[in-house]
Amino acid sequence: MKNYIDSTDDAAVAESHWAASLKLIAGCLFVWFVVSYGFGVILVDQMNQFSLGGYRLGFWFAQQGSIYTFVALIFFYVWRMNRIDRDHGVRED
Repeated sequence: MKNYIDSTDDAAVAESHWAASLKLIAGCLFVWFVVSYGFGVILVDQMNQFSLGGYRLGFWFAQQGSIYTFVALIFFYVWRMNRIDRDHGVRED
């Protein structure tokens, strides 16, 4: 037996899913911007006052830290998007 769902319910679920997806994308883009442009370009002089592994932190972060952050951001996005899909009933198996 198939459950009947009103088209207005479908539209509300779709709108809610889209809003949650856009919020996640905006948050990930914000982190991406801060890491790549903020730490790698704007704040590099302030970060170079510290060192990590024998390298100035600004240089290290622009070369290595940003890559680690981006990879972690990809995994976070996948994990969070799967939760959003599951919460809105559009999960793919």
